[in-house]
Amino acid sequence: MVTDGVTGGTKAPQVQVTPTLQGGAARHGLRAAHKPEMSDMNEIRIAIAGLGAIGRVVAQRLADGMPGLTLACAAARDVAKAKAWLDAAKISCPLVELVELPRHADLAVECAPPDILEKICTPMLTAGKRVMVLSAGALLPHPHLIDLARQHGGQIIVPTGALLGLDAVAAAAEGTIHSVRMTTRKPPRGLAGAAYLVKHGISVEGLDAAKRVFAGTVREAAAGFPENVNVAAALSLAGIGPDRTTIEIWADPAVTRNCHSIEVDSDSARFSFSIENIPSANPRTGRITALSVVAALRKLSAPLRVGT
Repeated sequence: MVTDGVTGGTKAPQVQVTPTLQGGAARHGLRAAHKPEMSDMNEIRIAIAGLGAIGRVVAQRLADGMPGLTLACAAARDVAKAKAWLDAAKISCPLVELVELPRHADLAVECAPPDILEKICTPMLTAGKRVMVLSAGALLPHPHLIDLARQHGGQIIVPTGALLGLDAVAAAAEGTIHSVRMTTRKPPRGLAGAAYLVKHGISVEGLDAAKRVFAGTVREAAAGFPENVNVAAALSLAGIGPDRTTIEIWADPAVTRNCHSIEVDSDSARFSFSIENIPSANPRTGRITALSVVAALRKLSAPLRVGT
């Protein structure tokens, strides 16, 4: 979902699926704990790991001013390009290496390719800091990051991202959820090049009708479509986990937005919801993803917090 470039016991793990989705996450050993760290000015210092389509929106919002928050630093794979953008946007923000993030920030926002999630999370969590993870799918094969958060008092936060309704899923998970099914439809270009398609020789070029390219569990989908199904990973963490949550992925030339439909059956409610996300400059990511990060950050110090 995110492709911004970046440089190279008894206590529950510190993972939070925002909006504060503790119920479902706890069923997979992922219950959250809130332990904010403040700077000397009583502001939460924010680092941005990745200044692509999402990171730039977040950086601009922070630079424009958000109560209780300050933009402390950023990390970028292409430092010269990042510096040029910061200068053009008139944003004063030091560019640092990933290992330096804990010295500058209390919370790092991961806006990067999923394959470097560990490099972002490890130094922050080891220092007892927090990381807001957008590449939720990359968490599934790296459960040791959750253990790292637990051991050092850090916290992993997964924002709502491109998927609404996580509050309802988390609430249902406090009871018993029988099933969660998701269907994703994307323009073919938003799926082109996915590892699963390449491995299985599936082409999405020149389609004149919708084509189902995957059906299986969220864990399987996250491995085959690491940049496309972070929303499904967040859904699974809020509910019944990546091995019981199922997903179909369709390449559909008739759609111009990233479309997600979810059906949940539980002992407290049966409900469904859907969303059509307008793609950002990165066709794999909806515009609402960056705004979801901004909303989650704003909640950190807001006097009124809406949502569980």
